[in-house]
Amino acid sequence: MSGTSGSVSAAAAADAEYEILCDVQANGTSTPFLRHYTTTGSGAPAVSDTALDGTTPYTPTGSVVRCGTSPNPQIDSTVQRQTGAGTMTIAAGARSVTVIVYAGSPTVALSGGTAVPLAAGTSATWSVDQGGKSGETLQDSFAFTGVAGNDFLVLSTREL
Repeated sequence: MSGTSGSVSAAAAADAEYEILCDVQANGTSTPFLRHYTTTGSGAPAVSDTALDGTTPYTPTGSVVRCGTSPNPQIDSTVQRQTGAGTMTIAAGARSVTVIVYAGSPTVALSGGTAVPLAAGTSATWSVDQGGKSGETLQDSFAFTGVAGNDFLVLSTREL
């Protein structure tokens, strides 16, 4: 069998991505604007900012954040381990809730709904990605209930 080997040249493709961000001033006012990321495929992307119309140039003067978020939110974290019988409740309004089941089949009920068993080895997370004063939180409360022989861990985060 004979053949040739070599390399194939491909032209780098241009790409453009956009993101709506907010310019947050020290007094708390927030101005949304459009950030453009463009690349020719041959290097780092070029970044430019415009008003939401996509053409009027815009220059942020405050902290640039994802809209609906705080520049530096404070996050409260909890970790609780339940071995045997007992219930752990995470109130509505958390940013994330994670459960890891080591042994047994504890249950989880969301906002007083039907309890669902979680098998040993289960790891489940409920979360939101955007916090801040007008951001997202989980609307459900979580009740994790164990019986004798159960061993599980519940972690949560909440914005202060």
